[in-house]
Amino acid sequence: MKTENTTLSGWEVEPIGRVAAPLREQVIGMMRAAILDFQLRPGQRLIERELIERFGVSRTTIREALRDLASEGLVTVVPQKGAIVAAPSPEEAADLYDVRAHLESLAVERFVDRATPEQVAQLRIAVDELSAISEASPEDTQGMLRAKDDFYATLIEGAGSAVLRQVLGSLQARVQVLRATSLNSSGRPAESARELRAIMDAIEQSDADVAARLCAQHIQNAAETALHALVAEEQAG
Repeated sequence: MKTENTTLSGWEVEPIGRVAAPLREQVIGMMRAAILDFQLRPGQRLIERELIERFGVSRTTIREALRDLASEGLVTVVPQKGAIVAAPSPEEAADLYDVRAHLESLAVERFVDRATPEQVAQLRIAVDELSAISEASPEDTQGMLRAKDDFYATLIEGAGSAVLRQVLGSLQARVQVLRATSLNSSGRPAESARELRAIMDAIEQSDADVAARLCAQHIQNAAETALHALVAEEQAG
């Protein structure tokens, strides 16, 4: 993916308050949200001076926030250039999708075995919400991302595995950027909704093998869409 040398124009943010969460956590939270909402684009430069002025905090706070976001994979520090919003290569994205396919398929299997009826019902609500958004407003990528967040949060809770929760949680930020890339592609929101409904049907039938297989196929389909977009953008750059 090409690197953009744009500044922070177009990103509106209020100065950080002095109460509630520590300043560093507030900065991290707001920057993380801006990256995942594509207000800050992949490859965009993050200039310390501009961030200090926008947030009204110290240089130390900004540097600590950038360091933490880099540890999440959302920011990359480039020698001689400073920090930029991370722009995963097609190769890195392919690896992330492969890891997701294995881990999320396992989570689906565990969910079928361990989830309560209430958790199954909650998962269906998340799928229905995503389907409704895909039909009424397929361009509402952020709405679909929120519905998918609800789906995966319930899935991981019902899977009852602290290990899966920890490992998938460590991937979440990077995965979210790729998920948004996929859902921004024409026709993908409706396809994604259909695939999740099929997974949900298998879960409600307590068929762990079919649900896991459909989950892996869902992620493979998303990977094909996102990787096509990443390769096209890399070639254009």
